[in-house]
Amino acid sequence: MANRLALSGIVCKTPLRKVSPSGIPHCQFVLEHRSVQEEAGFHRQAWCRMPVIISGHENQAVTHSITVGAHIEVQGFVSSHQARNGLTKLVLHAEQIELIDSGD
Repeated sequence: MANRLALSGIVCKTPLRKVSPSGIPHCQFVLEHRSVQEEAGFHRQAWCRMPVIISGHENQAVTHSITVGAHIEVQGFVSSHQARNGLTKLVLHAEQIELIDSGD
C-alpha cells in the first residue's frame, strides 16, 4: 500500500523535542505550506498546516537546525493521531528533511 507525502513550507511553530520512556528522541513541529497548483486547467491557491514528527537518534542532527521560519522539505508517510480529547488529526511522519536555502 502506498503512503508517501512530500511537502515543503515554513516551520510555523517552535519545535518540541521529547524523549520517549524507551529513550527514542522525537521532534514535533508544524509546517505551513502555500503554493499555486493547477487543477482542471485552472490555478488554485493551496494552503495547509501539517503537524510533523521525526523520530530516532539517526535523524536528530537535522532537527537542531529546525527553527521557526526555516524553509524545509519533508518526505515521509501520514498517519492519524488521536489526541487526549478524542479528536484525530493527520500527522506527517518525516523520514527525510531537507533545509531549503531561502535565498537571503
